[in-house]
Amino acid sequence: MSHPQDIEQRLTDLEVKASFTEDLVDHLNQTIVRQQAQIDRLTRELVSLREQMAAADAGGPRSLRDELPPHY
Repeated sequence: MSHPQDIEQRLTDLEVKASFTEDLVDHLNQTIVRQQAQIDRLTRELVSLREQMAAADAGGPRSLRDELPPHY
């Protein structure tokens, strides 16, 4: 049969583990929130770039000079 001291120690160990687990979950949650904000920002930038490309393509014919590689 377990001694009261053993049970107390096991309970303390479980409380410590629960505390570390809670801290880890909080940290992971903060990381997910930051990553989602970054994904949202990058998505808005992508939409903006696509709109700029569509506007540039609709601007009429482009000069052949614009098509030359940069080393010419």
